[in-house]
Formats: sequence, C-alpha cells, structure tokens
Amino acid sequence: MEIKYSKLINKTEKYAFAEINRKVSDLKQKGVKVIDFGVGDPKSPTPDFITNNLSKFAKNRNTSGYPSYIGDINYRKTCANYMKREYNVDLNPETEISSNIGSKEAIFNFPIGFVNPGDIVICPTPAYPVYKTGTRFRNAEIHFTPLLEKNNFLIDFALIPDNISKQAKIIWTNYPNSPTGVSATREWLQVLVSWAKHYNVIIAADEGCYNDIYFKEKPISLLEIQKEGVITFYSLSKRSNMTGYRVGFVAGDERIISGFKKVKTNIDSGTPTFIQDVACLALEDQVEVAKMREEYRKKREIMIDALTSCGLEAPIGDATFYLWQKVPKNFNSIKFAELLIELGIIVTPGQLISDEANGINPGLQFVRLALVPIIEEVEEAAKRIKDNLKNML
Repeated sequence: MEIKYSKLINKTEKYAFAEINRKVSDLKQKGVKVIDFGVGDPKSPTPDFITNNLSKFAKNRNTSGYPSYIGDINYRKTCANYMKREYNVDLNPETEISSNIGSKEAIFNFPIGFVNPGDIVICPTPAYPVYKTGTRFRNAEIHFTPLLEKNNFLIDFALIPDNISKQAKIIWTNYPNSPTGVSATREWLQVLVSWAKHYNVIIAADEGCYNDIYFKEKPISLLEIQKEGVITFYSLSKRSNMTGYRVGFVAGDERIISGFKKVKTNIDSGTPTFIQDVACLALEDQVEVAKMREEYRKKREIMIDALTSCGLEAPIGDATFYLWQKVPKNFNSIKFAELLIELGIIVTPGQLISDEANGINPGLQFVRLALVPIIEEVEEAAKRIKDNLKNML
C-alpha cells in the first residue's frame, strides 16, 4: 500500500539544525558536557504549591465528563482578576475570555475563524513559527515584515506596502518579543492600534508568554490601549514553569473571542478542569513569579557580562528569557553558533528562525540564547566564554 502525504505536509520546511545537531552529537561522544541555550523550555521545576495541589484537585474532579470547551467559569474569572490586577483591564469572563490548551494551540487555530484561503496575514520575522504555520494551514498568504535593530525591533508600519495593509485580515504582534527581548512602548502600541483601525485589520497580540519576565519597566498590555479589534494570548508555560500543563487563555474583543470559541468547540475538548484549578493558583501567585524573574535576571547578567567581556555588543532587549546577541562583523549567525559549539555551548542561529523580508534576513547577524539552563550551567558557560572566546574571534 502506498502512503502519500498531503501537499500541505510535503511543503514543510527542511530541518535547519541537522548540521548543528551532528556537531553536538560528536562533542557528546567525546565526553564534552554540552550546555544548551537553544530550546526555550525552562529547566527549573514547577513551583511546589502547584504540584502539591495537583492530586487534590484531580480527586475533587473525580467524576467523569468532558471539561468546558472554553474553560470553567471559575478559571475564566481568575483570568479576568489577573488582568485587572496586573494591567487594570476590565474583562467580562463570560464573553471576553476563553481558556486554551496552551498558546500554541490557540495561535495555530485562531486563523480558522477569520481567514479564508488567499487572504493575507502579516507576520513579523524573526518570530514564533506558529504564526506562519497556522496561516499556511489555512492556505492563506503570509506577508513577512522584518524586526530590525534600527527600529528597536518594533514593527515599522512604513515597511508594509499599502496594498498589503488593505488586504490583510490579521497582523501578529509579540511583545515582550521572542527572540529579541524587547518590550513595546505605549507610543508604538498606539500607532499599531491606529494603523489596524485604519485598515480594518485584527490585531492578534501574543503578549502573555513572557509578560511576567522583565528587568526594567513592566510591559504594557495592548488591552490597556484598546479592546476593539484585539485578541491577546496568554500562557502559564513560562510564568509558572508549566510548559507540560498546556493551559492558558485568550482575552479581548467579545466578537473575536466568540469566533475563537466556535473554532475551539469544533477542534478540541478543552483543558482538563483540574489543570485549570491549579492554573488558578498559578495566576494568583506573585511570590514565585518574582523569584523566577530574579533568577532570569541573574542568568542574564552573567551571560551579558561574559559576552561583552569578549568585545560583543550588549543586547538591547529588557524582557523575556532570551538574549538576541549580535555576532561579530566577520561572522554570520550560523558561523558564530558553530564557533560556540566548539566550547560545548548551543545557541540558535538567528537566520534559521527568520524569514526573508524586504530582501533581507533580519536574523543573519544574531544568535538567540534561551536562558533556560540551571544557574550552575550558566556560570560554567560564562567561564568557557571568558576563558576562550576572545582568542577564537
């Protein structure tokens, strides 16, 4: 029997990290301890108050039955309370909030409710790849717009052609930003809102993955500026080290949330209710989040000190757990990543997580470091860099 994949699946991009993985494998075979800053999956444990209550909530929910597609009302009320406490945004938990099975599910499926084949979706680059894959799976067109250092990695609307803006259905934004680490200013958010209103474009703001990881001013929610025409995506994966729990929420314009709910009702059966119960505790917590933020601050300072001691420029980002590190002028991102592999340090080449936009690859001169190794590993990586990198450049 011959098995044929769909044209859509056959279009999937070639795995770009094969050569890097081969070199990593060679190092491990030689006994080198590899320190991995490549994948943004926190190694720190989920807080005890969450894991200790998980069994209790599961027993409390021991009757059979599917969870709500859109989230238990108590969970949605807790989400509303979180947004009020953190951003002074008033949301109706009945109509302006829905649960999700983590942001990836929500982001990937969101275009189903609002995009038809051939429509245009504007995606920043570099960016979380699910913005573009969710669009492609709708057979819609992607217009990539570059995040450039000269614009502080904020979308420059002057770079989006007028004919694209007029046809666009959705624009994806992500601040605090992965991978650049920058936060959006209030002034820029106001420009975004004005642009979207002028062209009648839905703003899909992936703002709640790293919003609690910041090192200077607290990031602003787009919902502080405007709710009309806006949907925001929130996750507990990074806030509370709950990547494996698959829980989050969306919030915003009632009409958009209604469309999102219709999509969810036809795709999944919702997040397990006992997971929503512990997620309520996580959203109410501020103590463990502060500890987590301080831990990332220490890791960030250690790595920036090591990299700048070798003559590299300090990254300009002030949020998330990523460093978007500019490479030396005589390197591109892949060559610099390969150099760090010789020290047993894994980073992500920026050009491999960026798409060409306006004739350039905006990640060509950058590598991404995810500050997820434990503090002792970060200190060891910093020592290797300080002891060796300058002489290798």
